[in-house]
Amino acid sequence: MSVLDETHRNYSGAWLAALIVALVASVAGLIWSYSLSNRLATQQTELDEATKANVKLAAEMRETDAHLKVDTEELSNSLGVSQKQMDARAQAIVSREEQDEANAKQLASAQKQTAQQVAAVSSDVSGVKSDVGGVKTDLSNTQNQLATTISQLTSMRGDLDGHSTLIARNHDELELLKHKGDRNYYEFTLLKGQKKPVGTVNLELNKADTKKNTFSLTVVSDDKPVQKKDKGINEPLQFYSGKDSMLFEIVVNSINSKKQITGYLSVPKNAPLPPTVP
Repeated sequence: MSVLDETHRNYSGAWLAALIVALVASVAGLIWSYSLSNRLATQQTELDEATKANVKLAAEMRETDAHLKVDTEELSNSLGVSQKQMDARAQAIVSREEQDEANAKQLASAQKQTAQQVAAVSSDVSGVKSDVGGVKTDLSNTQNQLATTISQLTSMRGDLDGHSTLIARNHDELELLKHKGDRNYYEFTLLKGQKKPVGTVNLELNKADTKKNTFSLTVVSDDKPVQKKDKGINEPLQFYSGKDSMLFEIVVNSINSKKQITGYLSVPKNAPLPPTVP
């Protein structure tokens, strides 16, 4: 084998070795590139997920911040209202204490005035007791005088069934009869031709004679006319009226003229009252 051939063989072996090394290096590079590409893809995926997570976390943080802001404002407002309520409550307590103190002073003053008034009333009562004793005496005297005066009133028989009755001859004696309290009395003045309501009846003067002191009139009771003719003054004119047939009496005290007389109507205490004029 010549030197050239040896050299050529060595060169070929070296080239082949270099080629093998290059192939191995290329395969290794491809494997490393593929591995690196997979790692990069995995890292990119993780980075994307991390980015999404950061975006979600940021949104949640913004929402949390908003809730915290609202809660903080509400808490601030609540604290402000509570403070106002506490201030108002404290002011109300102070005002109540001042009012209680004023009431206590007023009560003490009122008690003092009451004590003074009680003392004055006690003094007045002593005087009133003396006055009452005098009034009782005066009342007893008045009752005695009234009884005496009433006993002096004229008792006359009426024109109906001979009923006897006390009559009043004038206004003063009529007042005495009213005080007696067993009948009601209605005073009247009649003009000739005039129909006038007196109590629950109607009266009409028909004729009056000043010389003879006589008169004639018509009594309308229970829608029925009753004639009373040629009667004298202070003569009880009697008639029954009402569904219970109560005894009514008319007494004429004076004949003022041919056209006018005055007197009164006497009715039982339990007789119906005349209608009131609206």
